[in-house]
Amino acid sequence: MELSDATANVRDALQRYQGYDRIMGNISWLLIALVALNMKLMPPDHSSLFFLAALCVLLFVYNFNARYGMFSKRYSQFKTFVDLMVFLSFIVAVCWFTGRVASPFMSLVYLILMAAALTQGRKITYMMAALAVSSYVLLASQEFRIEYAFLSRILELFPFMLIAHLGALLSGETENARRQVELLSLTDEVTGISNMRNFFILADAQEKLAKRHQRPFAICMIDADGLKKINDQYGHFAGTELIRQVARIITAHVRSSDICARYGGDEFVIMFNENSKQNVTVAVERIVNSMATTPFEFEGITISTTLSAGLASYPEDGDDVRSVMASADEAMYISKRGGKNCLTVYSDIICLNEEDVYAT
Repeated sequence: MELSDATANVRDALQRYQGYDRIMGNISWLLIALVALNMKLMPPDHSSLFFLAALCVLLFVYNFNARYGMFSKRYSQFKTFVDLMVFLSFIVAVCWFTGRVASPFMSLVYLILMAAALTQGRKITYMMAALAVSSYVLLASQEFRIEYAFLSRILELFPFMLIAHLGALLSGETENARRQVELLSLTDEVTGISNMRNFFILADAQEKLAKRHQRPFAICMIDADGLKKINDQYGHFAGTELIRQVARIITAHVRSSDICARYGGDEFVIMFNENSKQNVTVAVERIVNSMATTPFEFEGITISTTLSAGLASYPEDGDDVRSVMASADEAMYISKRGGKNCLTVYSDIICLNEEDVYAT
C-alpha cells in the first residue's frame, strides 16, 4: 500500500508541475511582450535596442524549446527552477540596458521570487533572493559609490529578502494545507486507510498493468459480523471502534503493495496485486481467524466479533476491477448466509466452517 501511495504522490506531483510549466510559459511570453512594448516606445536610434532584441530572441528560443520542443514533456521541479533562473537572468539583463535600478522592469524580480516561493520551497527561494540581491548590487554598483545614495540603496534591498521570506512561509502553509486536503480526499476519516475514491484510482492503475503484462490480481470483500448488535448493545461509538479494529487487522495482514479500503459502513475491500485467489486464500483466512480471536476494548468492556469474507480474482472471475469486486461481493454474502466467520472463494461456493478456519 505504501508503494501505491508513493505512485499516487508521484502522479500528483507530475500534474502539479505540469500546471507550473504552463504558468512559466505564460510568464515567458509576458516578459517578451513587455520588453517588445518598451522597445517600441524607445527612440529608433537608441543604443540598447539591438541588445534588447537579442535578449527577446534568446528567451523566445528557450521558451519554445521548453514548451514545444525536446523538453516539452519533462515536467519537474528542476525544470521550473531552470525557468526561474532564466527569467531572473533575463530581467537583470533587461534592467542593465533600460536604466539599471531605475528600470521599469526592476519590480519584476518580485514576481520571480514569489514564483520561486510557490514552486521551489524555502531553501531555493532564499537562494533566489540572494541572487536577486547580488544582481541589484551589480546594477546599482555605480550609485553605491555616492555616499548619500548608499543608505537608500541598502534599504531597497530589504524588500527582496522580505518578499522571499514571506513567500516561503506562505508557501509552507499552503503546501501543508494542500497535503491535508489531499489526505482527507483520499483516506477514510474513521480508519485512516484509503477511501473508495483512492481505491479506484490505485486499482485502475493496477488493472492496466495486469492486462498489459497478463498478470492476475485478487479482490477480497470483507464485512464485519454483528455491527448492528454491537451498536444496539454498547452504542454507536463501540461500533465505530469495531470498524477501526477491522481496519487494524486487515492492514496488519496485507503487503505494502496491496490496496485496502473501507468500502462503506462495516465493509472493506482488499486488492492483492499480482496474485490469484488461490495464492491469497491463506492470507484472507488469517484475517478472518485473527478477528475471531482478537477482541477489542471499549470503555472497559471486552468485545469480540467475526468477519465474513468473499474472494475472487482476475481474469477467471471478471474482466476488470469492478466485475471481480462484484464476484467477491457475491461470495461474501454466501459466507454471511452460511453462518458467518468464514471465507467463500468465488466459483467454489464452499464456506469454510469455524474449525477449518482455525485449522489454517
